Amino acid sequence: MPRVTQYKVVETQTVTDEELELILNEWVAKGWTLDGIQFAMRESSKRPAMAFVVFTRSAEEREDPAGPPALTLVKPPDPDSAE
Repeated sequence: MPRVTQYKVVETQTVTDEELELILNEWVAKGWTLDGIQFAMRESSKRPAMAFVVFTRSAEEREDPAGPPALTLVKPPDPDSAE
């Protein structure tokens, strides 16, 4: 089955370290991997007006003759397991 990359973008207008930590911890706990953070700046301020936090995860595409292709999440290998 071919693997596809899924993307999740979380937008926040509260650009503080606490808010970014909440977003990061929430989505990483759900199995997403941080891809990057983009900041939108105001001309009149040195602080960002908003941030876009981008996450990715890997999924396998399944062919379903009854409908559109479905995705099955692929769990990343556990670094603590001995394989």
